[in-house]
Amino acid sequence: MPEVRVRFPPSPTGYLHIGGARTALYNWLFAKKHNGKLILRIEDTDTERSTQESIDGIIEGLEWLGITWDEGPYFQTEFSEEHVARARQLVADGHAYKCFCSKEELDRKRDVAQEAKQEYGYDGTCRRLSAAEVAEKEAGGQPFVVRFKVEREGGGEVSFDDKVLGRVSRSVNDIEDFVIVRSNGKPLYLLCNVVDDIRDRISHVIRGQDHLGNTSKQILIYRALGAQVPEFAHMPLTLDLNKAKISKRSHGEIVAVQFYKQRGFIPWALANFLLLLGWSGGDDREIYSREELIDAFVLERINKSNSIFNYRKDDPKFFTDPKAISINEHYLRTMPIEEIAALVEADFKTQGLWDDAYGTTRRAWFLETLLLIRERFHTIKDFAEMGRAYFADDYAFEEAAVRKNVLKYPELKEWMPALADRFDALPDFNLEAVEGLLRTMAEELGVKPGVLINGARAVVTGRLAGPSMFEVLVTIGRARVTARLRQVGELFARFEG
Repeated sequence: MPEVRVRFPPSPTGYLHIGGARTALYNWLFAKKHNGKLILRIEDTDTERSTQESIDGIIEGLEWLGITWDEGPYFQTEFSEEHVARARQLVADGHAYKCFCSKEELDRKRDVAQEAKQEYGYDGTCRRLSAAEVAEKEAGGQPFVVRFKVEREGGGEVSFDDKVLGRVSRSVNDIEDFVIVRSNGKPLYLLCNVVDDIRDRISHVIRGQDHLGNTSKQILIYRALGAQVPEFAHMPLTLDLNKAKISKRSHGEIVAVQFYKQRGFIPWALANFLLLLGWSGGDDREIYSREELIDAFVLERINKSNSIFNYRKDDPKFFTDPKAISINEHYLRTMPIEEIAALVEADFKTQGLWDDAYGTTRRAWFLETLLLIRERFHTIKDFAEMGRAYFADDYAFEEAAVRKNVLKYPELKEWMPALADRFDALPDFNLEAVEGLLRTMAEELGVKPGVLINGARAVVTGRLAGPSMFEVLVTIGRARVTARLRQVGELFARFEG
């Protein structure tokens, strides 16, 4: 195989979409698999909608996901003169021509075709103009577009072997003479994309199936420019539960990579999820490390059928696809705790929860606490939200926890402070001592241990559930635990009032 060179060419008209991120991921994996190169090319020719903010967001999103590139970022506008020169070359070589048909003329022809229930395609009126007629129209200042001249003599097909779809063919009779340069002199995507791919020596074009309709036209341009046609692999689209293509306009921030970063997703966990929106290793496996995936990735394993992004807009339990959450939970539970700690540290600093001692004198405690509480968490954000009671005193209370395990037993107004007094009197505040004391006190009071255990959990952590309560108490520490138990009266006042 010749040198593998692939590209990711996003349009900077908004945030990095998860569909675009998946395209970048597949290209990156293919390049890594074959020791090739990934080129980042920003297609910024839509000057009215392209913004620096979008460019920065795309680059930041790729870097966050760990998708690196070997060349670029190149900007398409930097090569506008080359695009124009190639268009002129095509006209000069007889592969394209100037079309002076007005919009009104084309609309009339289209209406006639629709009334006759026929498909409309440009009829080649200006293709038949003589050189003298073209010169006369230009001299008169008549505006024109440039159309590619599709050779139809003898019929024939434009065919290619797609790495995903197999053999794809399209009759030349079904391809109209398409526009490659607008009337304002600006070349269209169809031409610019090909010219850029030729310059960047792209060997494989890996992109969504929504580009499939352009491929036959672009192959004709490659051939007309005397260039090698790259290999193509068209990925399936990602649809929502209503079988509509996921989009920024219809689905909002839920399809933005930035959303998952802000919600505390682990970068590779999101990449792992995106991988599965269109690719399978041939078995039921879902979790891959970077190295495992690079080794396993082949284009032929990309699915032919569209994938489903299982997002229910009004489901409070799943703020995104449940599989994405499940994969993120897996990484939270299994990643080396030092790696989790680095992500938590970054979030804590933005939340104002970080204590420098967590990196020095209290490092061991910090890591042990993360190990204890991570099992039930979904994202990195949960450490600062659901786990806040371990790191700060201004934590929230789940109303269900308070009502079920505190307000239901008015005696806890006296029992919790009494429990605090007993904890203060313990020579050693360790697991064995804490458990023994709590169970003995329950026996003395003639209640099930769960009354004290669950009551203490609600008071000390604000949560209905969590790790072993004895470990929780020891981890939070005697001073904080006893202070919180003595404030149980305030909890009754707040929720009963």
